[in-house]
Amino acid sequence: MGKNKRLSKGKKGKGKKIVDPFTKKEWYDIKAPGNFSVRNCGKTPVTRTTGTKIASEMLKGRVFEVCLADLNKDEDQHYRKIKLQCEEVQGHSCLTQFYGLTFTTDKLRSAAQPTQPAQSTTVATAHRCAPPSVPPGGARAAGNRY
Repeated sequence: MGKNKRLSKGKKGKGKKIVDPFTKKEWYDIKAPGNFSVRNCGKTPVTRTTGTKIASEMLKGRVFEVCLADLNKDEDQHYRKIKLQCEEVQGHSCLTQFYGLTFTTDKLRSAAQPTQPAQSTTVATAHRCAPPSVPPGGARAAGNRY
């Protein structure tokens, strides 16, 4: 027998099959609270239920960021971003509640800029540091006792 004993065994170190991670995902609808004019505001993926990992439990607590202009159909509010947190899962819908409000960075930067350029002014002050007046005859003559 020669040294090439592995010819019939196949390749050494076969790796795992590469699987697209999105084939294991389910898509859930994001429902905004009732005080917004648009309730259905997007979709979110979650890994399917396997073993002890339940898909609806993995969704609870997720925070979604949605533009207020999309929720109220008002383009004047495009710089406000609403955060919604998933509270409950019903079927393939995530019911959310209000979690926070932030502004877009371009709005924050434009608000932080001053309307007029800052003027640097110098104030000249005259300080007179005169020595304390000592009555004639010294401090003892004035009646000050140390």
